[in-house]
Amino acid sequence: MWKSFLTRTSRCFSTSTSNIKTLKWWDHVAPAPKDPITSVTEAFLADTSPTKINLGVGAYRDDEGKPVVLQCVREAEAKITGCDFLESVSSAVSSKLVEESVKLVYGKNSDVIKEGRFAGVQALSGTGACRLFAEFQRRFYPESRIYLPDPTWSNHHNIWRDALVPERTFHYYHPDSKGLNFAALLDDVKSAPDGSFFLLHPCAHNPTGVDPTEEQWREISYHFKVKNHFPFFDMAYQGFATGDLDRDAQSIRIFVEDGHLIGCAQSFAKNMGLYGHRVGCLNVLCNDAKQAVAIKSQLQQIAQAMYSSPPVHGILLVSAILSDPDLKALWMKEVKVMANRIQSLRTTLQESLEQLGSSLNWEHITNQVGMFCFSGLTPEQVDRLLREFHIYMTLDGRMSMAGVTTGNVSYLANAIHEVTKFG
Repeated sequence: MWKSFLTRTSRCFSTSTSNIKTLKWWDHVAPAPKDPITSVTEAFLADTSPTKINLGVGAYRDDEGKPVVLQCVREAEAKITGCDFLESVSSAVSSKLVEESVKLVYGKNSDVIKEGRFAGVQALSGTGACRLFAEFQRRFYPESRIYLPDPTWSNHHNIWRDALVPERTFHYYHPDSKGLNFAALLDDVKSAPDGSFFLLHPCAHNPTGVDPTEEQWREISYHFKVKNHFPFFDMAYQGFATGDLDRDAQSIRIFVEDGHLIGCAQSFAKNMGLYGHRVGCLNVLCNDAKQAVAIKSQLQQIAQAMYSSPPVHGILLVSAILSDPDLKALWMKEVKVMANRIQSLRTTLQESLEQLGSSLNWEHITNQVGMFCFSGLTPEQVDRLLREFHIYMTLDGRMSMAGVTTGNVSYLANAIHEVTKFG
């Protein structure tokens, strides 16, 4: 009897499940658009030409076009190797990283640090720091939007979009002068609703290499104060604009002197050559130490839900460098060497184009600063450089000057002259 019952039941279930419509999970998911910088690198790697040049990557390279491990990093690695770190140590190490990082922003003798008026957390490089702040902004100012410079690093749009923060842009770059569109920038600052959030690049603007002067920064700060805007600084390239860490933080310190509360994202991916370690810091300047405690707890809670705790090795390296006077001095020297190499290649590239008899004005190559040169090349010219000369860059004409070497600068200049001489 039971056997007969089970047989009937089995048939019943078999018959009933055959009529159930199976949901085809994920069939509606289309491929995401490719990141423009990643696409450049992928195409470069697939190219077998011996003369190919990659001007897309935003990380430092030496004069042979190879990634660099700084000597200060090698020495820090030796210093921490063999140490047995328990889980409980990571919190202390992270705190040390934050403590040393904010000194690079505000200055080691800043009242901000003496009074404990900052809320700082370790972040997954600059991208993670921006993402944490975007979420913090959405959580506590849900009706706000973010104003991004036009242009800006492409991932800024993705970060605030995914945090569900509406974005607007403000004028920044002038394509005719290949410099700062200062008047239009100020007009946008003045016309934005009071109490708006603005993202600013404190130095070595990505992608244009165009930075305001000290006086222009002071005027921008003044109008931010009048409008009660909140400035959020993304400092991914400290040291690459001038070779001097303090000078590259001058814009932030102007805002602090004027009494602004600010936010700041820091990355050690470029200026320490630690791209793969994802070490960064987010700090928010507060009214007082009590407010700093509250804000830090909120930032930690957001980070906890995103990735819990960060990997410790990169934090140990950066903390070792920043907290050891000798290693820090060596790092500052190496940053200066990297910045000087890039500036030297800017000069060589400009002079090479002029010596070729180009009728165009290439002064913007040396007027711009940092790792990137916004060349002014059109998408059509960029495409010709790729097809005819195996030179890779993003379609907006952004060139990573770290990809230029003494060995390829003449070839690059000849190629640029070739595609622009009738343009």
